[in-house]
Amino acid sequence: MITRRRFLSGTAASVVLAGALPRIARASHPAELTIATRSLDVAGRPATVFGIIRPDGGQGLRAVAGEDFRLRLTNALQEPSLVHWHGLTPPWRQDGVPGVTQDPLPAGAGFDYDFPLARPGTNWMHSHLGLQEQNLLAAPLIVADPAEAGRDEQEVVLMLHDFSFRAPAEIMAGLRGSQGMAGMDHSGHGTMQPMVQHDMPGMGGGMDLNDVEYDAYLANDRTLADPEVVRVERGGQVRLRVINGAAATNFHIDLGAAEGTLVAVDGMPVVSVTGTRFPIAIAQRLDIRLTVPAGRALPVLALREGDRQRTGLVLAAPGAAISRIADLGEDKSAPLDLALEARLTAAEPLGARAIDRTIPVVLAGDMASYVWTLNGKVHGQDTPLAVRRGERVAIAMTNPSMMAHPMHLHGHHFQVVAIDGEALSGARRDTVLVPPGKTVTVAFDADNPGRWAFHCHHLYHMESGMMTTVEYEGIG
Repeated sequence: MITRRRFLSGTAASVVLAGALPRIARASHPAELTIATRSLDVAGRPATVFGIIRPDGGQGLRAVAGEDFRLRLTNALQEPSLVHWHGLTPPWRQDGVPGVTQDPLPAGAGFDYDFPLARPGTNWMHSHLGLQEQNLLAAPLIVADPAEAGRDEQEVVLMLHDFSFRAPAEIMAGLRGSQGMAGMDHSGHGTMQPMVQHDMPGMGGGMDLNDVEYDAYLANDRTLADPEVVRVERGGQVRLRVINGAAATNFHIDLGAAEGTLVAVDGMPVVSVTGTRFPIAIAQRLDIRLTVPAGRALPVLALREGDRQRTGLVLAAPGAAISRIADLGEDKSAPLDLALEARLTAAEPLGARAIDRTIPVVLAGDMASYVWTLNGKVHGQDTPLAVRRGERVAIAMTNPSMMAHPMHLHGHHFQVVAIDGEALSGARRDTVLVPPGKTVTVAFDADNPGRWAFHCHHLYHMESGMMTTVEYEGIG
């Protein structure tokens, strides 16, 4: 059993991160965030990681749609850094991507952001510089819907990370030099581990999963050895906002015996889907409404794709007993697929209109060389995807590689309009998973001029070349 002291400390922590994120200041007092280091206890070992820190020492911000995003970002690290506002649609020069939209902030420097928040949603913020995101340089960024201000539900944010005591550069070196072998054992002694491989029907081989072995999987910075326990208010109505901030890990969200209602993905509303388990690829978000029964404790678990590791938090009604949860499940979870994606329907779809331009993109690469490409080119040698303002653009992504790729487009929300050529009125998103052997087509309206990053959100794939830009004609 978790002790009362640990239960109470977990509940207090939920107020800082999960329960009530501070709201961005208005008028003449912009919010302040600082890129800095912070300390965690991971499985009984101390760890120094990065963070995006508020003046009160917490992480994460909450704003309201229709207001302005006015914020001062300061870099207190001893190295350059920068933050991308994932899910927001700012002017392109405020998107936070080094080499594409902004220069990195030198140590001690700051930058002022000021743009309108067009729509509500579950978003997040993270570094887009090198491998800093692996060091947990990320935090929630929630934009509330003022129309739901009086709704009788408790907001809980669950942010997922994969964590290693190894330096990210060491992880990358192992991937590039391993000929398909990556990672170390959990003692950190450097034993090379094989990548996980699963057979996929119709592919004549295996699907590569989890090319990095991690020391821990975190939910709001904690493991299941000491999970966050969120005391649910009377009535038990919860809006769970799940953010997959992992660098290289897909998950399944498992509600156990409870049934939840999925109401939004990547901050965009969908026609409701009920269930007890929902897939969430790297960088995606899920908004799930659920009820915690009176007197009960409800574990919300994130199951690592293709394996037994898991993390999560506990939603606890008043008086509920809290039992310890093992960090290994009994069975391996399945690889993520597109079964849910094919069922989703946008609640606010793109209006009826013909596609003006279709851009084919091939997602390729291999574990042996650990080079990942878009249309055969690594970033820096790539040909940008050209669009014209006012067009409706489709991107048809085909994946002949043996790993899934969560593809993210900055500055826009696209709609999933076909899977393997079969048309659908799918979800609107900013990140979609393209599994091996599949073709996923998305469409968006070119209504936010600029130069926008388009990339795989698996950090090591992106850093190994899987990135390009969508560029509007006339942008200098």
